Amino acid sequence: MSVKREIIKLCEHCGNTFTAQRTTTRFCSHLCNSRSYKQRKKEELNTPTTSNRSFKMVGINYSAMQEMERLSAEYKKIEHKEFLSVIETAFLLSVERTTIYRYLKRGRLKAVQMDGKTFIRRSDIDAMFDNAQEYQSKAKPSVEQKPLTEFYTIEEIKEKYNVKESWLYKIIRENEIPKTLIRGKSYISKSHIDKYFEKTGYNEHQDIEEWYSVEDIMQKYGLTTNAIYSFVSENQIPKKRDGRKTFYAKHDFEVAKGYAKPVQEEYYSVQEAMQKFDITRDALYHYIKYHNITKMKEGRYIKISKTELDNLFNPQITQ
Repeated sequence: MSVKREIIKLCEHCGNTFTAQRTTTRFCSHLCNSRSYKQRKKEELNTPTTSNRSFKMVGINYSAMQEMERLSAEYKKIEHKEFLSVIETAFLLSVERTTIYRYLKRGRLKAVQMDGKTFIRRSDIDAMFDNAQEYQSKAKPSVEQKPLTEFYTIEEIKEKYNVKESWLYKIIRENEIPKTLIRGKSYISKSHIDKYFEKTGYNEHQDIEEWYSVEDIMQKYGLTTNAIYSFVSENQIPKKRDGRKTFYAKHDFEVAKGYAKPVQEEYYSVQEAMQKFDITRDALYHYIKYHNITKMKEGRYIKISKTELDNLFNPQITQ
């Protein structure tokens, strides 16, 4: 049976005696503890060596000064030590412990392990820098840009892509397409314009003649705009833009709604495609895979979309 002994102590703040539960207790109450802490802090601030006012006069932050003093004291502990621990090495190099372990694992830094402790010789740290490889920046080398040599006039772009002039200037401005002025006439970079229209698929459906506007679909089928956008997205209906308006392929929309029959597409056999375009079988399969050409299997044979393959090898470019 354990017997509790009374521990009589003297409060370090008020000087009164009290009964403590532990030998480490210094104050008789929480209030005395708080008052002692505040008094100690005031004394620290009022001492000449650590006066907060003097730090402000020379423009030094008090907390930053304390951190500098702490780092200086830590460095003095290891300043003349020949062998360092991992923590001390990390402090010396201003890195994390994990970084030091990574150096050790890669063999960039030597160490000795004894009884579960790791010792690193200071001279080996110096040797790591003495034998260091030449620094190479990870930044990518700048690519020298080639000067632009081919340009479109505004009229040429309007005629080729069938767009309005006001909308064309908007596209040039928003996409920062390079342009120049020669004798008062604007010339636009040909490669940038072609790349923009190729990326947006503007010329992709030039063979489609009939189109629905959003208003046409709303009026004919009684759909809301949200229902229309959801439907054309799910069924991947071909679309084009003319200014601010969007148009959807009429026949494809009616096929998706069930009001029209899909056009029967013609196909090449593998042998027919190889013979017509004078390519090997491997090259043909590469083009089919890389350009996502539609194909179907009919028994043992593979059929390839005639329209898509013709457009790939003989693209129709409107002037």
